[in-house]
Amino acid sequence: MVRITEELIRKRSEHNEGIIGTLEELSLHQEDIEKIENINNWCRDLQILYLQANLISKIENLNKLKKLQYLNLAINNIEKIENLERCESLEKLDLTLNFIGDLESVCSLRNNTHFTNLNLTGNPCAEYKGYRDYVIAKLPQLEKLDSRDISRSERIKAQQRLSQIEVEIRRAQNKYRQFREDQKTRLAGNDSSNMNDDEFWKSSSEHAPETRVEITRRSRNSRRLDEPIEPKKNEVRLFAKDGRALNINQAKIPFTFNDEDPKEFVLTVQIYKYLDTELIDVDLQPIYARITIKNKIFQIVFPDEIFIDKSTCQRSTTSGQLVLRMPRINYEPSEHNKTEDRRISDSEEENKEKTKVSSKVDTCTKKNDFLEVQEPDRSMDFSKIVENNQNIMSSLENQEIPPLEFGY
Repeated sequence: MVRITEELIRKRSEHNEGIIGTLEELSLHQEDIEKIENINNWCRDLQILYLQANLISKIENLNKLKKLQYLNLAINNIEKIENLERCESLEKLDLTLNFIGDLESVCSLRNNTHFTNLNLTGNPCAEYKGYRDYVIAKLPQLEKLDSRDISRSERIKAQQRLSQIEVEIRRAQNKYRQFREDQKTRLAGNDSSNMNDDEFWKSSSEHAPETRVEITRRSRNSRRLDEPIEPKKNEVRLFAKDGRALNINQAKIPFTFNDEDPKEFVLTVQIYKYLDTELIDVDLQPIYARITIKNKIFQIVFPDEIFIDKSTCQRSTTSGQLVLRMPRINYEPSEHNKTEDRRISDSEEENKEKTKVSSKVDTCTKKNDFLEVQEPDRSMDFSKIVENNQNIMSSLENQEIPPLEFGY
């Protein structure tokens, strides 16, 4: 038996990003489900529920779906309409091709005030004389029955004939109920479960819920036998039997590994441009690097050991590529490299000395770089002209003035 599990509902709710608590529409058709369960508690916001083409024999566990508007239970094994009274928002119910013989069970929908559309085509009750008038009279809120609109005159006529129709409906129901009891006895006596597939498919069978279950079971088993056996996927081996790390590119992603520089290794991996960085994991070890990209492993082994602490990992925001720079542990500079290193160090020392000298010069210039302040020139200050004149006269009196000389 296929059960309604959380995994199944999440699988069918991809349109809602797998969130089942806020799900408004759910389709569980053609899943060989035999019982309605769990939906009642997990998906209380459901408005549309598709359960057609299953093996459901009873309407149950839907009383908490207060927002449910459309319920499709076509092509199942239901024999009675029940347990929908608390689905307050129910508007449409599809029970096409079921085994409903109890037509009086439609009365359970009488208090569903929003209920306007019902399909009972293909059920035994639809063959009863006076079936349509009976349903119309018992469900005054109904607007459409079996995809046909209900006219006002048809409703009035059904109400007038209701007392007569009820007698005929009860008689037909009793006749069908007896037929079902005899049918169950026959099917129990002719146990088809002991037949092999060839005998079962060649034999004649009755149209009954039990036969539909047996046909589905055998079809499911035959599909399993016909399905090709998938070969087991080889597990990714990260290390050899002797413990050596292996080169792996499970993601089949382009990359370049540059080991020409004696100082460091440079690994460039062409990560997908729009891939979220959270889906990338980098594991750096002294002898290898492992990058996991969406659960796909890329591993590369180095010819020499590296400094993990001094290594860097950066990703380009434009191209998306990942660049790892990993200094070598066994780097030994040659004589030429040593000379170059000395030149670099000498030039660095010269630059330091120049920096020191320039800083000293700057310090000296800063010391002399002050404005020289002088006494203000007040010779043109006319606001103190009298005071200045007296000062001038007093200074002249203190000076020795030679006598005037007169010429004759």
